[in-house]
Amino acid sequence: MRAVARVVAVADGRGGTVLRELRGESPLLLRQAATTDDIPTVYVVGGAAGPLAGDDLRLTVEVGPGAALRVRTVAASVALPGRAGAVSRMRVDAVVHAAGTLLWLPEQLVVAAGCDHVAESRVELAGDARLSWREELVCGRYAEPAGNAVVTTSVDHAGQPLLRQSLAIGPAAPGWAGPAVLGGATATGSLLLVDPASPPGPAVPDATGGSRGRVLPARPGGTAAWLPLAGGRAALLTATAADAHTLRALLTTPAEERAETVAAGGR
Repeated sequence: MRAVARVVAVADGRGGTVLRELRGESPLLLRQAATTDDIPTVYVVGGAAGPLAGDDLRLTVEVGPGAALRVRTVAASVALPGRAGAVSRMRVDAVVHAAGTLLWLPEQLVVAAGCDHVAESRVELAGDARLSWREELVCGRYAEPAGNAVVTTSVDHAGQPLLRQSLAIGPAAPGWAGPAVLGGATATGSLLLVDPASPPGPAVPDATGGSRGRVLPARPGGTAAWLPLAGGRAALLTATAADAHTLRALLTTPAEERAETVAAGGR
């Protein structure tokens, strides 16, 4: 199955945002939901099971100058096996123009046993754009081994590379569960925050006057760390956990709350 979806948010000239374009194809159906703030929220609704091996899904997100948009999904995405030798693909392309804000906060990607999935995200940010970009990966459904998955994220800020990140898990990726990668954790994820007006994440100065990473206090079943990123006022929160619930807690408190507060107040 092939499907293409697109959402375009633009400033309405009165301090708010309207959706100029909202279209999709099953299983990438887009629905606007009511919100309690001035940021439009679009949900990606799965119109069919999957992604299944052989599926090729593409979503384009564009946030115009001075506009803001929040994107969520109604449920976790479960990558499933299909015909032998086939690969499922999900690609997201996002562009955030000057003074725009994008909050990308989907539910988890679950890599079911026997699947072969590739997830690719490419984000382009203007120099004064704001971003909150969360990605979560769960290695297999309950009591089953993980399938194969490669998750790649590429973010450019003001025309310069900000983040290049790739993770491969499953039987085709030797050592993925070892201490050099997930260390036995079954869930992992990250939250990228970009805010040119204020350094995101807890600042820890180093001897040169810059900032360095910080490991957060451990909680049962999970670990997390902040990493400042060169080339912009950005930070990456990464986490591993024993389950999806613990992972979400690590990637939400306080990072997501701060990101949404900054986005709403900075427009």
